[in-house]
Amino acid sequence: MAMPETDVLLQRLFGVLVGLVLAVAVAVPAVAQVQRGVMEIEDQPGFVPDEADEILSGPFERQLVFFRTTEAPGTIIIHTSERFLYLVEGNNRAMRYGIGVGREGFQWSGLLQISRKQEWPDWRPPPEMIQRQPYLPRFMAGGPGNPMGARALYLGATVYRIHGTNQPQTIGHAVSSGCFRLVNNDIVDLYERVPVGTKVIVRHAAKL
Repeated sequence: MAMPETDVLLQRLFGVLVGLVLAVAVAVPAVAQVQRGVMEIEDQPGFVPDEADEILSGPFERQLVFFRTTEAPGTIIIHTSERFLYLVEGNNRAMRYGIGVGREGFQWSGLLQISRKQEWPDWRPPPEMIQRQPYLPRFMAGGPGNPMGARALYLGATVYRIHGTNQPQTIGHAVSSGCFRLVNNDIVDLYERVPVGTKVIVRHAAKL
């Protein structure tokens, strides 16, 4: 016996609703995954993180990885979109570090060299940063609560640096004003491995 026309319509409508629910269930995690890499957080001068929070695990943990490149060993390559910094070791290998990168509007790419190295650097927020965050100190001496962290590698004559952080929870996120931040354990490790004059390549995405 054929089903009444109203039952057929209700059955089709039910099928459409189920499809929409499934589509939303799939889409929401995907959107969350895209947005996870952006963090709205201000600098916290004076905050000293717990040592346990500075030990990363998972993909952002410092590790030796397969990395194909024609760049010479000792070169630093930063992939902004991946949130990784690679120190080329040769033989298709590199030491990979998880990093925090610039927020939208503060990301950049280019070719520079490390022009200076500094242990426990002082912090002098530039005027444009103070304009955005008027509460920031105009000067802060180096130390555990300094947002510059334990070490800094200065990039050319720019205001940008590769440095440590007192906010380990920001690694893997787009949060800075254009600098690249590592947890203190990692920046100390990198600092010991690279000399002044090291070539630094900054890319928005991995080169296929």
